[in-house]
Amino acid sequence: MMKWIRWALWTLALLQVGAGEVGVSNREGSGRLGMPRWLMVASCAFAAEGDVGGADIAEDFFVCLPRSVRPLPEPLAEGQRPGFEWRGIKGWMWRPEQYLEEIPLLASYQMNFLMNCYTNMCDIENYPWGDPRCNRWWEALPPWKVEAYEKIVRACREHGVTFCFSMNPNICTQRIVDYDSVEDVEQLWKHYAWMQGLGVRWFNISLDDITEGIHAGGQARVVNEIFRRLRRNDPQAQMIFCPTYYWGDGTGDQQQPYLAVLAQELDPEIYLFWTGDSVVGRITRRGAETFKAISRHRLFLWDNYPVNDNQPAMHLGPVTGRDPDLGEVIDGYMSNSMCTQNQANRIPLLTCADYAYNPKAYEPARSIGQAIVHLAETEAQRYALRDLVEAYPGMLVHGKGTGFNALREQYQRLAAGPHPAFTLRAYIQQAEELLTRLNREFPGRFEGARKTLADDVAWLEQVFAEKYGEEASE
Repeated sequence: MMKWIRWALWTLALLQVGAGEVGVSNREGSGRLGMPRWLMVASCAFAAEGDVGGADIAEDFFVCLPRSVRPLPEPLAEGQRPGFEWRGIKGWMWRPEQYLEEIPLLASYQMNFLMNCYTNMCDIENYPWGDPRCNRWWEALPPWKVEAYEKIVRACREHGVTFCFSMNPNICTQRIVDYDSVEDVEQLWKHYAWMQGLGVRWFNISLDDITEGIHAGGQARVVNEIFRRLRRNDPQAQMIFCPTYYWGDGTGDQQQPYLAVLAQELDPEIYLFWTGDSVVGRITRRGAETFKAISRHRLFLWDNYPVNDNQPAMHLGPVTGRDPDLGEVIDGYMSNSMCTQNQANRIPLLTCADYAYNPKAYEPARSIGQAIVHLAETEAQRYALRDLVEAYPGMLVHGKGTGFNALREQYQRLAAGPHPAFTLRAYIQQAEELLTRLNREFPGRFEGARKTLADDVAWLEQVFAEKYGEEASE
């Protein structure tokens, strides 16, 4: 069978100063009669050794593995402060053990903030998310969950990571909070009192993605009351409120009146979560300034990357499309994680850490290469992770949504091209070989990512067989 030659020839260090000649030969002893002998150069770039900074990854995404390991995040210049004071992550419906796995990593890469997913305070163990029986915020948590999250709080404290406690009482529930009910406030307060009793100082009430209770004045009254009680017990307590309208510049027909009420009625000491100019995608300083001016509250960036909303997708490329001076407008940065692939999530997470710590020096192309070499222990592991990232570069590179699956979409593109059966069979084989390498190089690691790839390989094979039959797939 014909060997496929990796199109990014520069990674093989074949081009050197001087003649710059590349020789290519087919060393296979046999092959199928009539198969084309292809060599395609998709792109070519010339640069000084090791110089890949500033590459436009949206134009042509590839990963250049660096020859040397640099500190990550990129060190600050003397006298320079981190771009954001608070830098961290939100787990997306993670199990308690997943949070515990990530806390040491956060501390190792200059991240100092961890917020639980508010879904974790719901009964996701017995009901699927979306079932209104899932969120029974008025009930006490089961003892095993209390014990598990107290352990997470202790682990954060031991590693110098600030833990932020989060709930959303009005989502996926049979009973939303009555903003004028003293009893409802008391039932919500008991969870915050529990966490404050553990020494937690940062808290969140989220009322995003809800369909009932979209009333800015009522929301402000409840959030203010919980915050007032927290501050009464601890003057250093902090609250971040995620409003129902949490994206855009705040000038929309529905957003602006809502935010105007919060500007007047929500305690000015409370932060607001903001996801950027849209729910996912580009995030600009101009958008932040406008949203902040209308809401008249300090902002904490809820960056919806690399979140996949628990869909069969992975977003492994570097964070990109964030203005380098956002930290001059926004105090905190929080990445939203993938579910269930918390270990593979570390690849893009390290680029988020790099950006949040030193945004003015941040270069996505450099950062993703450094993230890989920091996470891999051997050369074979580095190349396997590189190829995995190139297979799933993610929604920011492609300008898509959280459910975007690059591996499957590329298959559809190839299916529309010339010689589709041959090309698709080779593409599937490449994915199969990548899965074999990941299984070999990472036994017991990256299990979520390997399962996603295995499911995609099975999908590719099924779609191919339905179109071309079993014989063509052999």
